Amino acid sequence: MDDDRHLTSTPAWPEIVRKIRASTPARIFVQRGSSYTTQMQLELRASHAQAVDAVWTEFDLQNDLPPDFVAQSNLFQVSSQVQSKSQFLLRPDLGRKLSEAARSLIAQRCPKSPDIQIVIGDGLSAAAVSEQVPSLFPLLQQQFRTNGWSLGPSFVVRYCRVGIINDIGDLLAPRVLVLLIGERPGLATAASLSAYMAYCPVSGHTDADRNLISNIHAHGVSVQDAANRITNLASRMMALKRSGTTLKEQSPGLLY
Repeated sequence: MDDDRHLTSTPAWPEIVRKIRASTPARIFVQRGSSYTTQMQLELRASHAQAVDAVWTEFDLQNDLPPDFVAQSNLFQVSSQVQSKSQFLLRPDLGRKLSEAARSLIAQRCPKSPDIQIVIGDGLSAAAVSEQVPSLFPLLQQQFRTNGWSLGPSFVVRYCRVGIINDIGDLLAPRVLVLLIGERPGLATAASLSAYMAYCPVSGHTDADRNLISNIHAHGVSVQDAANRITNLASRMMALKRSGTTLKEQSPGLLY
């Protein structure tokens, strides 16, 4: 009996372990014996279901973002060359190119060569866009305008992959392009947003030519911190005329 009790008793974690557990949604130092507790199993299954739902949920601008936010931001929606969610998951290459209808509409509504072009992509988590963008987007606009930068009209790309940055760069030639896109969900959260950034993106650029600020969500990088870091990084890109592996963040509070 005594041997069985220690398997289910709550461990008396040291203070340092309690602080670590409180600082992250990751499941570390979880209570377990020969297997996870029933409660932990249920939590893991629920998180897995949320992740699957986030990947498969279809994003729609009018339904998944607040109407007032869409109207005030003058957002419009286009699509990549992908035709369905299944195709999006099976053909990443098609998610990296704009459809012909998208290219035509963007060319009509967006002037070329702005200082900053913000693009919103559903990526692998529509939930991330719905939860993070309405708070982050206005902060970015405010900070960019405070810096005196010209902003291109923003739009949403449905069935979007990160590589679409190059296609948009070829079309609009912004100095800096910021893509806010839903991250691949994990068991810690299904609503994490990434900000991919590139200086003068064009065809042929790779991830090595881009910078990334990830884990933007309630238990990760806050929207305020994300806005500050994106703005600081954009400023450095413009000053140094480059992005990617040769450009590092210099935001206060970051550890290197």
